Parts: sequence; structure tokens; C-alpha cells
Amino acid sequence: MSQKARVLIVDDEPDVVANWARVLDRDGYPCITATDGERALALLESEHPDVVLTDLKMPRVDGMAILHRALELDPDAIVIVITGHGTVESAVRAMRAGAFDYLLKPLPSNDALRLVVQRGTDRRRLIDENRRLREPLAPRVGFDKLVGKSPAMLAVFELVHKAARSEANILIQGESGTGKELIARAIHANSPRATEVFVPVDCAALPDNLLESELFGHERGAFTGADRVKPGMIEVADRGTLFLDEIGELPLSLQPKLLRAVQERQIRRVGGTKFLTVDVRLVSATNRDTAELVRKGEFRDDLFYRVNVIAITLPPLRDRAGDVALLGHHFLRRYGRNREQPIEVIDSEALRLLEAYAWPGNVRELQNVVERACALADGLILRARDLPDHVRGRGRPAPAVPGKDLPLHEAREVWLQAFAQEYLTDLLRRHGGNISQAAKAAGVDRKTLHRLLAKHEIKT
Repeated sequence: MSQKARVLIVDDEPDVVANWARVLDRDGYPCITATDGERALALLESEHPDVVLTDLKMPRVDGMAILHRALELDPDAIVIVITGHGTVESAVRAMRAGAFDYLLKPLPSNDALRLVVQRGTDRRRLIDENRRLREPLAPRVGFDKLVGKSPAMLAVFELVHKAARSEANILIQGESGTGKELIARAIHANSPRATEVFVPVDCAALPDNLLESELFGHERGAFTGADRVKPGMIEVADRGTLFLDEIGELPLSLQPKLLRAVQERQIRRVGGTKFLTVDVRLVSATNRDTAELVRKGEFRDDLFYRVNVIAITLPPLRDRAGDVALLGHHFLRRYGRNREQPIEVIDSEALRLLEAYAWPGNVRELQNVVERACALADGLILRARDLPDHVRGRGRPAPAVPGKDLPLHEAREVWLQAFAQEYLTDLLRRHGGNISQAAKAAGVDRKTLHRLLAKHEIKT
């Protein structure tokens, strides 16, 4: 960054913009200005300012839209919001969404403006210096599809960087839709095996009798229809990375064979007599509590310890403060441009609804919602009316908060239990009891939905 940061000033009052630019210009800050939100969005992309100073309340494209777009373009963006004394809560909401600081109109003095801009530029300089120090030490290959700036996800990214460099087996845990396969691919892309193959296998997608052949391969004549030799996915992944998605669904009968492959690096095809040597780095994923499966005798403890050398736990989207807006804009960039008239802005009410929703299907459900909204939107801005009814809470009274007199952890569990029962019951009702359609709408697979329905004692 240059000696003085470039500042983008946005306000729909031209006199205010001119005055702030005059004050900052005297201190040597190069200023670019906009008197409407649409112009500001264009300047964000073309000028890449170091600091953004924006009014929150503006017609058409407001300051929250500018904040979210700035953070989408640069998660480390320094955005300072300005709001009136009567709307302090909007400034607090902006801070929660990622704003660096806020000022109240009318400004108490020009010094207040100078001070907050100076603090912002100092923060930006530290971020840039730290990035320059880190980049030679940790490659970013494979991280371009991982989106998040919440403390929970930053901790995950750091652990992924460290784990990728090792040869240790990794178990990724998290609810359906949290992005476990994306993390697995990032691990492979940053590992010494990056130039070799990445082979994914979904253990929940195949019947038990087919899964054995899929993993270990088979010899000709091993069973009816086996008219040729077929290498298994473990064999295909030799020298690369094998990703076993939903390893918690692996039947007990196959677990000893997988243990031998992991422990001894040997496999035997179905119907075969010879052991084949394989060199595979195993990355597994599950949305189940694998330790609980071990206690129940549904998963071998010796295999658990082999696959769980390094554990990476992905937080659900509801626990990723600030990431809903970031991900929403990420998906908007993907789907909003696949139109004759591109959509590049989500209005503040739509963002409020997205951030208020609990996202039981996590990132996958958010992706589905944004893609649907982009397909149905009429104008150039994605608005609240473009979101599906269940996200808008349409037709529902404000829910009571169960367990509010309990300690935080217990209250959270009670609330999640009540929410899951209401959500799943309504999900089945909206899809006429069709499990396939309901699972697709929720962003989970059929097996997961069946398990959730059984857990919460909901009859189909």
C-alpha cells in the first residue's frame, strides 16, 4: 500500500462528499467519490480503494450492499459506515457484518473523521504486511473455492494448511452441506501428492454389495456379471489421495479390509487371491459422531484411530458469524451473471433475511437458495421477494424461544431440537412426504434425511 491510502467516499449528499474529500485531501489521502450506491459498486471493482467511507441510508443501493460487495471483492476490506443518531442499531448490524468502524452524523468534528480513517489505514497496512510475510510459507493452491472470514473458518483454514503438508490420514467432520469435499480437495492440492490423482468415493451412495467392488475392485468371474478385471478406487488412487465421503456409513463387514489397506497398504480384489501393494493418503469425511459409533459397536475402534490421526471439524453455517453475507455474494457472482441482465447486488432486506435464517442445510442450502433467486428475480437487484417462502418466514408467527431460562449451552441444544422438529415436519409437508424431493430441497442426501427423521421421531 502507498504512503497514504486511497479512500472511496460514498454519500447521496454531494456537499457532504465534497467536505469529507476536502478534509482528507488536506491530510494527503487520494480520494475518489460517488454520490450514489451504483456508482460506488462500479468504483469498488475498478479502483480497488484501500478504505471505504460510506453512508448507510441511501436510495436503491444502500451502504450495507456496498459493505457486502467490498467484503466479497476483498475479505480484508476496511469499510467505515456513517449513520444518523436515530439509527445506531443499523451501524451495529454493519459491524457484525464486517464493517471496521462507524461514525454518527453529524460528525462531531473533522478530527473524528481523520482519526477513524487513520486507524483504518493502519489496520490495512498491518493486514497487507502479514499477508506478504505468510505467502512465501504457505501456498494458496486449492483455496480459491473456500469462502469464509469468521474466526471459526479461519481456524479451519490454518489447520488445513498444516495438515496438508503431512502424510497423516485426516477425518473431516461436519453437518451435511458444510463443504467437507471442498476441504478434502484443498488438502490434496496443497499436499506433496498434488500432482497425482484425487479419487472421491461416497460410501453412502452405493449398496453394501457394490461398495466392496467399488473400493477394492474385482477379478473376472468373481460374481455374476463380472466379465472383466476391474481395479477398485483404492487401487486407482495409488500415489494420490483417496477421499471416503460419509465413512460412518461403511458397513462393519468392509471395515477390516479397509483397515488392512490403511495399515498394511495392501488390498485384495473381490474374488482374488493375491495382495496388491498400494500407496494412498486417506482423507475421510462424516456427518455423524464417529466416536459415538465406536461406542455403539458400529465402527471399529482400531479403524477409527487409523483414519482419525488429524481431525478437522467444520462449523455449521449458523455458527459462522459474517459468512452468510460473504457466501451469498460469492454465489451471486456465480449465478447472477448467468442472465441477460446480470444481478450484482443483494438488497439489505434480502441480506437481513439470509442472515436471520438458520440454514439447516448449511452452505449447500444457501447455494441452492441464491441460484433459485437469481433464476426468478425480475430486476437487477436480488430482493427479499425473490427468496423462497421458508427463508422469508412467510406465513409463520414469530417462534417462541424454548429453554431461554437455561444455561446457554443447554438452551442452545433445546432450541436446535425444537427447530429441527419444526423444520423437518414442514419440509415433509411442503413436499407431500416425498423423501427424494425433500432431501434435495434441504441440501442433504436421502440417507441423512432418513436418519434425521428417525432421530427426531418424525413419521413419514
